Amino acid sequence: MTKEAVQASPGRPRSSGVVRPERAALGGRVMAALVYAVVRAVDATIRYRLEDPAGSMAVAERERVIFAIWHNRLSLSLMLYSRLIRKKDPARRMAAMVSASRDGGLLARVLEWFGVTPVRGSSSRRGPQAMLELTTWAERGHDLAITPDGPRGPRYVVQEGVIAAAQLTGLAILPASTHLSRKWQAKSWDRFQVPLPFSRCAVRLGTPIRVPRDAGEPEREACRRQLEESLRAITED
Repeated sequence: MTKEAVQASPGRPRSSGVVRPERAALGGRVMAALVYAVVRAVDATIRYRLEDPAGSMAVAERERVIFAIWHNRLSLSLMLYSRLIRKKDPARRMAAMVSASRDGGLLARVLEWFGVTPVRGSSSRRGPQAMLELTTWAERGHDLAITPDGPRGPRYVVQEGVIAAAQLTGLAILPASTHLSRKWQAKSWDRFQVPLPFSRCAVRLGTPIRVPRDAGEPEREACRRQLEESLRAITED
């Protein structure tokens, strides 16, 4: 799949111009700073344990990857990247897909606080543009991060975007999930999880998945199902 194929994929609505993502207002920027401070404070109290039976962390240490984690487990994902990847290699950088909506504007500001580059887009808004931007950041040597069931769900159902990104970039997809001993869950579509102070957090990794550059629709669907099964296998609510 080429960049041109992304722009002209069947079934994708044609855009008459560039779709501009919504930015966080002043209140959103203040909120993003508060979220950053709270996450750092709570993270300092949490005890982490890595569960990696396939030795997938070794792959992430030697090459750039696409981290795939469910939407409801985003709260600690940025700290985990700092702890597991950037602590060993401070030069590593990451770009992450974020919704082009107003809520996405807040999350984009939070990402920037953590030193992560936000790429604004989703399947419903600015998707092809965002995919091309992700590819560019991968070419510059960044890791990528995508919530495969976001931003609207259904929960725990992998959408095709992460598979397309892996095919375009050649990066392996690394399934990742977390299990918290103590948490608060929102009543949103994804049941978003917020860790409580002094929790224990199991960080679980699946086997990396590679999507061939010349994969056709049947192969992409097989990879999508494989990723979904892998993520569900390491996910415990």
